[in-house]
Amino acid sequence: QVQLVESGGGLVQPGGSLRLSCAVSGSIFSFNSVDMAWYRQPPGKEREFVAANTRSGITGYAGSVKGRFTISRDNAKSAVYLQMNSLKPEDTAVYYCRYDTNYWGKGTLVTVSS
Repeated sequence: QVQLVESGGGLVQPGGSLRLSCAVSGSIFSFNSVDMAWYRQPPGKEREFVAANTRSGITGYAGSVKGRFTISRDNAKSAVYLQMNSLKPEDTAVYYCRYDTNYWGKGTLVTVSS
């Protein structure tokens, strides 16, 4: 079993910053060799890819967040993070952490509004 718990969401003003965390626990002895990613689901829209950090440490980003978001991982802590800067109202969504290909957290809500 693998459990993922996201945290760090909340209300932030446009242009602000927020850092999301994802703590992974359970049968995660292979964390170092697993791809991690962040997805988000805006209100009324489908879930979409945000950022990924592969087992090799290679990162990739959706065009909409490139240059503003940074994904990182701490294998010693079995955690992955998403630093979000210059937030826009369109970044409002429930953000989900993904472990490997099919393990998901419950999500954390990020609302960008004045």
